[in-house]
Amino acid sequence: MILRFATAHDNVFLPKRANASDAGLDVYFSPDVPKGEHDSVKNMKKGSMVVHPGKTMKFRTGLKFEIPHGYMLQVMDRSSVSYKRELKVGGGVLDSGYAGEVCVILHNLGNSPQLVEPGEKIAQLVLVPIIHFDPALTDESELYQRTVAMSDRGESGFGSTGNK
Repeated sequence: MILRFATAHDNVFLPKRANASDAGLDVYFSPDVPKGEHDSVKNMKKGSMVVHPGKTMKFRTGLKFEIPHGYMLQVMDRSSVSYKRELKVGGGVLDSGYAGEVCVILHNLGNSPQLVEPGEKIAQLVLVPIIHFDPALTDESELYQRTVAMSDRGESGFGSTGNK
């Protein structure tokens, strides 16, 4: 399947798949500033952002995708960013009707400020097929009167499997 995209501004770092078999397409922090320029005061790339511990920030990718009906793009963590830098993706569902720029919400769960510079991989996008459904309000006593699940777990959760 081909997923068409456009750039929202100049100097966008284009999405890439690191390996042909990877599920996700890597996306990069692409603020609307010239590539490679440095801020002479801070000696870091122009457009860089610092996510302080406990804070959340939005990062531009400069990308707009044509998401076909019946699919969504899911913005997901890159395991290395999540594990090594303790930056976690928040939100993350892009519906087929969305035509705007993809932005990535990053939460700093760690104890150290995290510098994110233009051109850094910040997340991955996975194209997911969607099954459209209509909710039907039902009395709770009628739920699970028909066999719809393959489990008898009931209301048990949070580590209940395997416990008798």
